[in-house]
Amino acid sequence: MVDETVPAGLDTSTAHPARRYNYWLGGKDHFAADRESGDMIERAHPTVRLSARENRSFLQRAVRFLAEEARVDQFLDVGTGLPTADNTHEVAQRRVPHSRVVYVDNDPMVGAHARALLTSSPEGATRYLEADLRDPRTILGHRQLKEILDLERPVGLVLIAVLHFIPDHAQARDVVRELLAALPSGSYLAASSFTLDYSSPETAAVARQMIAQGRSDAHPRTRAEFAEFFTGLGLIGPGIVPVSEWLPEVPAHQRPPAEQVAIYGAVGRKP
Repeated sequence: MVDETVPAGLDTSTAHPARRYNYWLGGKDHFAADRESGDMIERAHPTVRLSARENRSFLQRAVRFLAEEARVDQFLDVGTGLPTADNTHEVAQRRVPHSRVVYVDNDPMVGAHARALLTSSPEGATRYLEADLRDPRTILGHRQLKEILDLERPVGLVLIAVLHFIPDHAQARDVVRELLAALPSGSYLAASSFTLDYSSPETAAVARQMIAQGRSDAHPRTRAEFAEFFTGLGLIGPGIVPVSEWLPEVPAHQRPPAEQVAIYGAVGRKP
């Protein structure tokens, strides 16, 4: 059942990435414009729902690694999206109950459902901030972030499937640098981003045409461009790979090919 309840001030006539992603994941928090946009993109990229699931699985594996192996107990998740199963705080607190998580998104509907993001363990804490990734100064200076996160201790910065919504690569790179600059040594970046590196020339041409016509808002990054987000960081595990290949939990023959996933992922540590 689709939730057509409209939070105050919400524009339902324009597709929003968080709601479209929720649609692809089989959620119920989306509107006609989101479904129309999602279906249009799916016609050009028929495996987009698979991409969304693989990206979500990468998020969960990355957070689990940070909590279990890296012993990170603070997370800043920007571009949170709508709540679904195994959100960042649920994965982290299952391993480290006292983990503290700040979620950030710019969709009022995410805020309307933020109660699902605030179901912290008794030992830990969560907060939700409505802010935009393109304004890192506001995020870092927010009173509630400072109440929850100790920026003198390592933080896991989570930027999953959000950087490709910043059209200008230099701006996206600078945003990541500004966020990382505020975090101490031992912090981590977990990020993923859409790519056309594995697409056929025909598929890539259609995708670029959709972007040029304003029918798609996800801007692809090459491997070299994606690697710039991790400049100066020590890459973990396999480095920069399709999200399905980052510390995978299923054998190779069960993993989808890179051209079907079309999303790079990586985790890096700040020295």
